[in-house]
Amino acid sequence: MVPSLTNLIIYLGQKFCREGDVACHRQALSLSKASNIDIDYDTISHALIFKALWSDDPSGGAWNEDLQKVREDDSLEVGVLNNETPEEKEELKLGGFLTVVGDDDHAKPALFSFPSRHHPLPAGSSLTYSARFQQPTGLHPHLLLSFPRYSLKPPVEDAGCSLHTYLTLSSTFFIDKYQLQDPLFMSSVNLRALRSVGGETDLEAPDYTVKAWGSAALLELATPPNENEHGENAQWTVDIPLHLRYLSPSHNNSGHADASLPWPVVFWACTAEDGTKMSSSPFDRTNLGYESLFGERTYFYHVPPAAGTAKLVETLQVPVLDLNKSWYVEWGTVAAVVLGALWVASKLSQVAFKKGVTTESQSNRNDKGKKAQ
Repeated sequence: MVPSLTNLIIYLGQKFCREGDVACHRQALSLSKASNIDIDYDTISHALIFKALWSDDPSGGAWNEDLQKVREDDSLEVGVLNNETPEEKEELKLGGFLTVVGDDDHAKPALFSFPSRHHPLPAGSSLTYSARFQQPTGLHPHLLLSFPRYSLKPPVEDAGCSLHTYLTLSSTFFIDKYQLQDPLFMSSVNLRALRSVGGETDLEAPDYTVKAWGSAALLELATPPNENEHGENAQWTVDIPLHLRYLSPSHNNSGHADASLPWPVVFWACTAEDGTKMSSSPFDRTNLGYESLFGERTYFYHVPPAAGTAKLVETLQVPVLDLNKSWYVEWGTVAAVVLGALWVASKLSQVAFKKGVTTESQSNRNDKGKKAQ
């Protein structure tokens, strides 16, 4: 489990669960086994909202959930639904049973469909991706995204699908948007276009002067041409050039600091048929950061990370100033300035001396000339 998530779970249990409330503490601990966790803060109501999704029972056994009404006049509806084959490619279709606790004496069959923005890849697709830093990294690291070349095909035919990636960069990293405006360079690294970049984009500011959390960028990726000359194990690699800011000095005697970058999300953005609008669905994850950068009729097929990836974060070591050894730099700088000043002074004195000798010789020649006349 990620250490920061462990600390958050412990804090929730201590803050919101009463002492001796075993059920509350058990519910907080169940977050460690959630498949997805969304955290949202409402600035108007000052409410912190947690949403968690479990694909399996947190206890590891049969699913057993005890549901209770908070107030007597509340309505509690329970449903058991299953995915059905949709009639339209941009829709989700669910079928199963619904019942209102206390009002219905038996579960009622239900079948409904609705347009949805977010979809998994179609069944049978083996498309995944992996991310890594090109070695050696230096202060201008390159993030490499690799795909199985043979499976990198649009999920829907004739829907105008294009492959994108959305990067969330901490203040340690930044993208040079001017570098990504050269069509020849973009073609050489299998990028098609920089669609959006926002946040901290100052190219010169060090990390310790950046006030915001970082930046985010949306990139459209190029896809390989339709050809069969490559084997099944061939890879299609996209090269995303990044840059590191100068980090704060450290006291760790190593002269290095860790810089972490989460894997970007990768997805196909497809255009729905005319007249289709993606209404808000209770089953969709919203406010992911990139939805507002597309039109109302856009829906997404998400590419999952490669199987077996334990940690979707890449970390590299960045050289920083070690304050325990900075006296070398301080006194070295002083020595360089003093020696440079002495060198400049010596050169100026040599020029002044030569100029004085030349002037004196010219004066002597002028005096001799006057005497001869």
